[in-house]
Amino acid sequence: MNIYKVNDIAELIEGNSYVGRGIVIGKSADGKKAVSAYFIMGRSENSRNRIFTEKNGDVCTESFDASKVEDPNLIIYTAIRKFENKLIVTNGDQTDTICKFLEKGKCFNGALKTREFEPDAPNFTPRISGILKFENGDFTYEMSILKSLDAEGSDCARYLFMYPSKAGLGHFIHTYVCDGNPIPTFQGEPERVEISSDIDEFTDKLWNALDKDNRISLYVRYTDLETGAEDNRLINKNK
Repeated sequence: MNIYKVNDIAELIEGNSYVGRGIVIGKSADGKKAVSAYFIMGRSENSRNRIFTEKNGDVCTESFDASKVEDPNLIIYTAIRKFENKLIVTNGDQTDTICKFLEKGKCFNGALKTREFEPDAPNFTPRISGILKFENGDFTYEMSILKSLDAEGSDCARYLFMYPSKAGLGHFIHTYVCDGNPIPTFQGEPERVEISSDIDEFTDKLWNALDKDNRISLYVRYTDLETGAEDNRLINKNK
């Protein structure tokens, strides 16, 4: 087994009907762009009734048809937000917690120590989070997963991963291994994946690999490390 293999992200996802929500962070192959991506999938009508919207640089989940909303808790939140020289990407309202800690001069990991997995027994969906810190024309990044310690949800296991940026290399973390009842949570370290220099190539590859019945929305951002200019792609299944 080659632990240093850099995988084609499509090969990791294709044929898997449900990897849940996923975050990818890394650097483009040409070394010029910081890359972040976030997608959501859904099995229930309530989960599938969503879209991504952009508001002042933030990316939020919103209901597609307000008349069909059953429970907005856990499914409506700000997924992506900038704070000073940092970009935060998460799968829940821990985005707000992280921002509040940063505003007080505290850190990403400290914020997540106050949170735990989602209270949606029996799945106990993990909270996955990422942060990019831009400095001196480059960036570093951290990723986190908060998981139930056991099948009863008796306590929370917390994992933090810290990375330098490397051209062509990204890391991919998602909430579930595959479909199931209960749904098995993500295992191990974030997966090493190839990051293309072309935003459209990367976006299409990721979106097309996601299960067509369960995929909902995808957002990809390429940030130019020299100028700070952003190039974004947003795809909603519900239009």
